[in-house]
Amino acid sequence: MTPQTSDSASSSARTSVRFEGRILYLTKDPELLRRQLDGVDLDWDESIELIDNISTDEITPGWVCYYYDATLAEYCLVGLRGSVITKDAIKNGGFSVIVSGLSKGCGSSRETAPFSELAAGIQLVVARSIEKIYGQNSQNIGLLTSTDFSLLDRVRAREDIPIEEFTKGLDAISAAIVRRGGLFAYNSARLAGEEHPPSIETKARKMTLVEKIIANKAIADAKTGRIGVTAVKPGDALFARTDVRFSHEYVTPMAASLFKVGLGEDARVQEPETVYAFRDHLTFLDRVMPKAHVDLGLREQAASLKTVQEDFCADQGIKHYGEVERDGKTVGSEAICHNKVIEELANPGDLVAGTDSHTCMAGALGCFAFGVGSTDMANAWFTRDVRIRVPETARFVLHGKLRPGVVAKDVMLELLSMDFFKSGQGIGKVLEFAGPAVEDMSLDERATLTNMAVEAGGFTGIIEADDVVIDYLKGRRKESEAELRSRILRADEGAEYCAVFDVALDELEPMVALPGDPRNGIAISKLEAQIGGPVKIDIAYGGSCTGGKKADMDMYARVLRDAQAQGRSLAPGVRLYIQFGSQEIRDYAIRMGYVELFESMGVELIDPSCGACIKAGPGVSFRADEVTVSAINRNFPGRSGPGFVYLASPLTVVASAIAGHIVAPDAVLIAN
Repeated sequence: MTPQTSDSASSSARTSVRFEGRILYLTKDPELLRRQLDGVDLDWDESIELIDNISTDEITPGWVCYYYDATLAEYCLVGLRGSVITKDAIKNGGFSVIVSGLSKGCGSSRETAPFSELAAGIQLVVARSIEKIYGQNSQNIGLLTSTDFSLLDRVRAREDIPIEEFTKGLDAISAAIVRRGGLFAYNSARLAGEEHPPSIETKARKMTLVEKIIANKAIADAKTGRIGVTAVKPGDALFARTDVRFSHEYVTPMAASLFKVGLGEDARVQEPETVYAFRDHLTFLDRVMPKAHVDLGLREQAASLKTVQEDFCADQGIKHYGEVERDGKTVGSEAICHNKVIEELANPGDLVAGTDSHTCMAGALGCFAFGVGSTDMANAWFTRDVRIRVPETARFVLHGKLRPGVVAKDVMLELLSMDFFKSGQGIGKVLEFAGPAVEDMSLDERATLTNMAVEAGGFTGIIEADDVVIDYLKGRRKESEAELRSRILRADEGAEYCAVFDVALDELEPMVALPGDPRNGIAISKLEAQIGGPVKIDIAYGGSCTGGKKADMDMYARVLRDAQAQGRSLAPGVRLYIQFGSQEIRDYAIRMGYVELFESMGVELIDPSCGACIKAGPGVSFRADEVTVSAINRNFPGRSGPGFVYLASPLTVVASAIAGHIVAPDAVLIAN
């Protein structure tokens, strides 16, 4: 594979671009979409409704990501809702431009999504709004993006459009990457002295928590290696030194290929002791892979990802968190990457970059953690830094006492339902959580908030470290308690925020997110009126990085224990799965007696892995009419199978498994 197209890989910067191919409008009307695929060019007008919230799962479904080369072009957009787009439809359609609605590229950080579009001949993506990680990945590989629909007339006229039309609003580094046609071409020019990142000249100012971390980690002088600047402000563009870099087996092979192609076969990962790799996504894939995929050779293709990752780690001296054997059998992964980053790797004040959108979960430790794509990681392996445009921060001050049966997942589903996020205003913003209600939360519950910041389209989520964090870390890290406390950074009084929300939680009810998007939050008390009756379920799933923590195990056990005390069991026909986020969490559940309780209640227990959350393990649906209530973080179409997925708290998931339909926890919990 190549990091960018041949047109964009030249040493000189692009000055203009012409689009010779067709325009594909991703319309809500399947017949209009089908006609375009059959060769009819659409006469566009603003009354035509475009599909919003096209996730990267729809552009390249999980099974497509087993490939990491030009094969991706064949499967571009095959997961799009409605199943109109089939294999090779985009590649053979003669399209060079794709147009859609709000929030193009939401969800996973997988770079396979824009790469599949580029490899299929797409040169430009136009959308009402474009998600942060998807947009940056597109820049990195030379795929142009824009939110300016007026460009479409110029595209149709086959006009030479100045490259500046695609750099409007970008920071200096991003604009230079777009002109060069990709990150590798830019870095080659940078190393040759042809490109120079702007110096940071921001004067001392009041800063938010993330701004302080960025200022501490900013590369002030690339030649001397000096790190740290006086201050930064939103919009500043820079490279920043990472403390932790990690990838998983879905992404490591693609990043490794880019690393070799872009830097040479003899290239070495710099400071490999701060680089980590995880076998945590496809551990249980064999249990759920459909025969049609087996017949396509996908079992072998998926297995190759593990081998490529292991070989790269062994060659480069990278610590590899692999699979675990018990009684002579492979039983699962050591941990989901995000759980292990919190357990072992990150500290307050750190900058953490990982090839997964939920890297932001580590923000619960008071560090700046965010997801990047394959190209960003391949470059970071060599340079030890990542590029950042200093983001704006939205502050959420949470206060009030949560009612019984209401937990952090309910809080997040309520926040995500706000117009601020549903309208796309939250895209690329940092979500800084603060206030008495946050201070009262355990670390695990805080991690639920930061984990799901990306579901809001956010850059990351973060919470100031305090005694709760230090009490968790001391004894787990080589640093002393005093050293850990010295790393804590706090937002300045008077720091500037793009928005501040004062949120009272006293009256918050248990929530669910309706199928299709995590932002579809609704109180369970209103669900039956909304749907027209009880929502009968087939599957209840408790697990993933979001729902597989120790506090989540406490919640699952609490409901099941109360149900057992009432002589109740799982509802007929309902399958309840509980999956641990790490082996440490599994050991905790054993010590607490939870595993014995779970098994006695008919729960199917699963060792650590991402599993059903990415349609790669037990707990997935197999039929379009199946209904799942799940503690995972996202429910985009096809994410966990063809069925309907409602997001809910761990308490609600298990209570619903007992009731047989979605209910609030108090339907099972004994008042105490």
